[in-house]
Amino acid sequence: MTKENWRNILRLKVAPHQEQFVASNAVSIAEAHFNPEVAWFRAIYAGDVPVGFLMLEDNVARQEYFLWRFMISEQYQGRGYGRKALELFFAHVKTRPGADAVETSCVPAKGGPGPFYEKMGFVYTGKEEDGELVMRREL
Repeated sequence: MTKENWRNILRLKVAPHQEQFVASNAVSIAEAHFNPEVAWFRAIYAGDVPVGFLMLEDNVARQEYFLWRFMISEQYQGRGYGRKALELFFAHVKTRPGADAVETSCVPAKGGPGPFYEKMGFVYTGKEEDGELVMRREL
């Protein structure tokens, strides 16, 4: 992300019924700026068109890696952009020191991202964090 494109990324929104599952990109970018030691964040593009956002909690000191945020804007969902973005994300995480897995978490509710994450190889760990179920994907 750059000073030239950040406004375009802020305009990306999930469907109204999905808003309970992911923070806005504005909140995510603010969190990233206040956690620069672990936040690695990127806009997701399809060619020249911004379609989403993701953020990694890149904790090299503990060799722990967490998909902190992930969203594809409503009008671009169902086109394979999310799948491709996560494939590239997994490839990046594999380059990090000691990375053998990545975790994420999701709200356990109908319409949530859990089934998509399962299709991407995440499995539920049985742990819960702040009301969200933790998932893990081996790399």
